[in-house]
Amino acid sequence: MFEFAGKVAVITGAGGGFGRAFAQKGAALGMKLVLADVDPDALAQTVETLRGNGADAIGVPTDVSDAAQVDALAQAALAAFDKVHVLFNNAGVGTGGFLWESTANDWSWVFGVNVMGVAHGVRVFTPIMLAQNEPAHIVNTASVAGLLSPPAMGIYNASKHAVVSLTETLHHDLQLAQAPATHEEDADTASGLVGCSLLCPAFVPTGIADAERARPELLRNAGRPTRSQIAAGKQLQRAVQSGKLSAADVADLTFEAIAARRFYIITHPGIMATVKLRHEDIEQLRNPTDPMSLKPEVKNAGEA
Repeated sequence: MFEFAGKVAVITGAGGGFGRAFAQKGAALGMKLVLADVDPDALAQTVETLRGNGADAIGVPTDVSDAAQVDALAQAALAAFDKVHVLFNNAGVGTGGFLWESTANDWSWVFGVNVMGVAHGVRVFTPIMLAQNEPAHIVNTASVAGLLSPPAMGIYNASKHAVVSLTETLHHDLQLAQAPATHEEDADTASGLVGCSLLCPAFVPTGIADAERARPELLRNAGRPTRSQIAAGKQLQRAVQSGKLSAADVADLTFEAIAARRFYIITHPGIMATVKLRHEDIEQLRNPTDPMSLKPEVKNAGEA
């Protein structure tokens, strides 16, 4: 079992949503916190609240899409606490609408945060964790959108599918890197000190539906949103607000998975019927089924 008290957690996207909930849970377990967010005001508020409750926390304004800023985040963590034991690559944004109506700016923004943000975190922090030679863990926030392909969510889906594949590969790479040199044939079953988990939540009331406020000026669109983009935005708002699991509930589930060193974290098990349907489409070489075709299951999963 992973022990949290006295350990150091680095959390991106900590200004709200899952990130803030992870920070609150970590603080309750006695962790030292290094919190990052692109919104300095929201970040400062989180840090101030946690410190007011007795937590040992620092805030480092960070745009995770910028490699140099993630490097600086790691240096700040080491300067403050000397080590890093848990990394939450959690920062994420989203945009919707028909794929062909999405702009180059849309692709750059979403992939910059959702994919390259995770990639930079893995690139920078994994060597630090491996060198420490003590238990450590990485949690990458994907989504059920990384297991399915719902319509009018193409860029977001693609980014989260990338996080799923990246994290599954990270698991294999960590196993190989930490396998005993004299037992290389058992590398695929080795259990190293550094592990990882893949978090795939469904709809939870967080700030993801308001992510547009964090889009850099250089990547903002000049034109007005299309009808499909407006409709997708409204649907996301409704879906997120309908979620009955809270960010705190997801944090509890995530910390339980870290403690158990469990890889897949599926917060809404009802969605698995739709995941199975997608896998059956692939196995039987049939055209993709609309993920919303199992509407009761999808609806119940989102409201679990």
